[in-house]
Amino acid sequence: MQSFTYTITDPEGFHARPAGSFVKEAKKFPCTIMVGKGDRKADARKMFGLMGLGIKGGDTISITTEGEQEVEAAEALKAFLEANL
Repeated sequence: MQSFTYTITDPEGFHARPAGSFVKEAKKFPCTIMVGKGDRKADARKMFGLMGLGIKGGDTISITTEGEQEVEAAEALKAFLEANL
């Protein structure tokens, strides 16, 4: 299992466009990928689940990957967040 936290720097937060791109990136990997905010979690492959977390600019989220290609998935998603959010 791999896990990391990231603080959203985009003032608009995790809105539809980057969330859709994030889902596409997450679907490239066969492992389980969860996004957490506070005590709530959502599957990174489900757009509505991610949007339901209500992630805003300045919020800190946690990403957990588990299973096949978990290390590659964590690295790719961290790079995605740093480049886009």
